[in-house]
Amino acid sequence: MRHNGLRTAVLLGALSALIILIGWWFGGGAGIQIAVLVALATNAVAYFFSDKIALSSMRAQPVGPGEWPALHRMVSELSAQAGQPMPRLYVAPTMQPNAFATGRNPRHAAVCVTYGISRLLDERELRAVIGHELSHVYNRDILISSVAGALATMITYLAYMVGFFGGGGGSDDDGPGFLGALLLMLLGPVAAALIQMAISRAREYQADESGARLTGDPLGLASALRKIDAGTRQLPLPENGRLSSTSHLMIANPFRGGGLGRLFSTHPPIADRIARLQEMAAHRG
Repeated sequence: MRHNGLRTAVLLGALSALIILIGWWFGGGAGIQIAVLVALATNAVAYFFSDKIALSSMRAQPVGPGEWPALHRMVSELSAQAGQPMPRLYVAPTMQPNAFATGRNPRHAAVCVTYGISRLLDERELRAVIGHELSHVYNRDILISSVAGALATMITYLAYMVGFFGGGGGSDDDGPGFLGALLLMLLGPVAAALIQMAISRAREYQADESGARLTGDPLGLASALRKIDAGTRQLPLPENGRLSSTSHLMIANPFRGGGLGRLFSTHPPIADRIARLQEMAAHRG
């Protein structure tokens, strides 16, 4: 877990350094200040409204204890075990088996499961999935993903600005030139996407480990992931803009994810996650 945390910190530092470099290239010290201010503003919006955006994109509806008592019991027990407040619970009306957590901190958290996952998993497997999603909240992954997303978006905007308007770096002689600006416009967004992808993958591995420790059942999560992987392949969601902004929060990639898309997926391979969980279970005896 410490390894994943260190990796995340290094990757966030790389995103920040890339913003500073592009900002300096575009406008010297003033460019850096503008880049940082815009990145902070973008991050604030993503941080405070991420739950509303994610739940709306999946057309999720709140559910009370009387509507789904088994789910409420699982979440209540695991929250109490972790010493954390009970999150809001939602169900998304899709048959694809998936789940996600959102919210800026444990007091403002929400856990959403799809109708499909409730039909596919048994109680043990669903409890393991809930443990994974609660761990995302407790590990502050929503904050981290919001920061990473905002920084990556800022890098893309700045790279396009340099490409279209050029940059001076504070003087006429320090500009990137046409070829440099073109390369930055092409490679900047790709570099940002790759770093953001690496951050998301590290957080998924950590949530698997934390969730398995919370439930005490790594093999239950491994079994759930195996079923979810097969289910998402059979019933992929459409890759529209609203769902694309939420997909990184889900326990499994909701899209087809074949070919080149697999290389840029924000989710690590399910087989690797299952292997790690099985190794964890073996160490636990």
